[in-house]
Amino acid sequence: MSKIESLTDRLEKSARAVRAEDVASEIERQMGEARIETIYKKRILSQRTRRYELQAAGKASKVEVLHTLLGIELKIGNRRLLCPDLATARYLAVFARMGCEQVAVPYDITQISRIADEMESSWHRMMLLVDHFTEGRSARLGFSVRRRLIENARVEINRAGAGSKYPQFNQKTSQRRKPL
Repeated sequence: MSKIESLTDRLEKSARAVRAEDVASEIERQMGEARIETIYKKRILSQRTRRYELQAAGKASKVEVLHTLLGIELKIGNRRLLCPDLATARYLAVFARMGCEQVAVPYDITQISRIADEMESSWHRMMLLVDHFTEGRSARLGFSVRRRLIENARVEINRAGAGSKYPQFNQKTSQRRKPL
């Protein structure tokens, strides 16, 4: 019997009502290293980054990636942000869905696509686990579990920080000789 089935059986057999905190903590435990906040801390903040101001209002918003004549845009609620490429828009969309104000974006653009794939996979896996654990229960429980998971991830990302506004360059650029 898999872990998911055993938890579902335990939840069904328990006499007390299922609490959103319990379901959320079980989902976080099962996701382990694949959680969005863990990927953010280990894969993104470990490299050179720049800070990006999303200003997603601290709450989950409707997020769309738009292909326009001007290029790729990320629509958060009623605002539109111009993005340099599709990978960056996908990457920022994950954080916008969680309502993050500021995030770190990898300076090396070749890394963004792979990280965006991981982040989107983590997001969709989390939503599928919520649907699985709340199947046959009230919609209110599902909403509460989603909200709790998103809030926990947003708090962890804010706690980790968004890095400096401009990336750090460790190379010396001055070529002038100092006078003797």
